[in-house]
Amino acid sequence: MSEQAVESQASEPQSWTQLGKEMWTYLTGRGAVINYKLIDMTVEVPRDTGPGAPRAVWKLDGTLQITTSDDDH
Repeated sequence: MSEQAVESQASEPQSWTQLGKEMWTYLTGRGAVINYKLIDMTVEVPRDTGPGAPRAVWKLDGTLQITTSDDDH
C-alpha cells in the first residue's frame, strides 16, 4: 500500500459517530453555531443489537431542521 493511500485512510471517518465528531470539531473551531428544531419526529432506539431487537419509540414534537453559521458567514 502506498504512503498516500495510508494517509487517505487515516484521515477518512470510519463511522457516522466519528464523522459527527470531526464535523463538530471543525465547526466549533470556526465559531460556528448549530441550531436544531424538532417537529413531529419519531426515533426508534434499539434495546439490543440486530435487526429484530425490541425498540423504544420516542416521539419528539418537531422536524429535524439543522442550520449553521460561523465567523465568516
